[in-house]
Amino acid sequence: MSASEVKTITVIGSGLIGRSWAMVFISGGYQVKIYDNQPGQAARAVTEIRKQLEELEEARMLRGDLSAVQQLALLSSYDDLAPALEGAFFVQECVFEELGVKQSVFQEVERFVGKAAILSSSTSCLVPSSVFAKVEERSRCLVSHPVNPPYYVKLVELVPHPETAAAVMDATHSLMTKVGQAPVLLRKEIDGFAVNRVQAAIIAESWRLVQDGVISVKDIDLVMSEGLGMRYAFIGPMETMHLNAPEGLEDYMRRYGEGIARLLNSFGPVPDFFGEPAKRVVKEMSELIPCDQQHLSARKERRDLLLMHLAKLKKDH
Repeated sequence: MSASEVKTITVIGSGLIGRSWAMVFISGGYQVKIYDNQPGQAARAVTEIRKQLEELEEARMLRGDLSAVQQLALLSSYDDLAPALEGAFFVQECVFEELGVKQSVFQEVERFVGKAAILSSSTSCLVPSSVFAKVEERSRCLVSHPVNPPYYVKLVELVPHPETAAAVMDATHSLMTKVGQAPVLLRKEIDGFAVNRVQAAIIAESWRLVQDGVISVKDIDLVMSEGLGMRYAFIGPMETMHLNAPEGLEDYMRRYGEGIARLLNSFGPVPDFFGEPAKRVVKEMSELIPCDQQHLSARKERRDLLLMHLAKLKKDH
């Protein structure tokens, strides 16, 4: 493919998520322009991406068919929005989670892109009808919510604005699939989307069990990491149920549905995450992993390394 045939994606915001998106898109052979309104930030992001790609190549964990040098040749940095958006068919916004800021970004973006350009937000907690409320051409807008870190955790939730065109959802699904992500389509917007709603349910009951003195912080984490998470890494809760009864999902609910309903009715209200009882949970966690940057950074590096190995295992199977 010649340079003139390479399609352009603009990533707005050069923080962790913006850098991750840029790495994902260049791994798929797209030209990526990364923009940040803070002078020099986008250039520093490119330097950081270069370091990461070289390390990934050395570890034989680089995504895509191109070498690190070839991928880096597709990446450029910008402090000025207009040239950053020139020629872009897809725009991935990654600024911080403040509604007014995101709305302003998309108003500005709309001034410089063609009518056919798809506008996508990485928001994790703002519904698209709010994010895109001030955009004129809302049919080309959607949320593409990744899971951190996107380079190793491939899921991306595609969430439509009430006016989003079906063709925009389809085109984004195709793009995400092409660059090696695992896109899931939500049929309508809902607070928390799917990932955070499921995650919130797990957080609430885990917190409740620790706070009520049923189990320790360390052991509730083991319930997931050495139990449920082992199978959920490869199959989800629906398939798990389907496989856990001799005749599938309907049979599973015949056997266990009443018991599940009984447990759900015993859960009680949402736990208090801020009062005195909550402080005991935080203290217990902080004793296991202290909150200073040295300990937290070391655990994050361990997390990313393990996710990298898991991603490789999933790819090989």
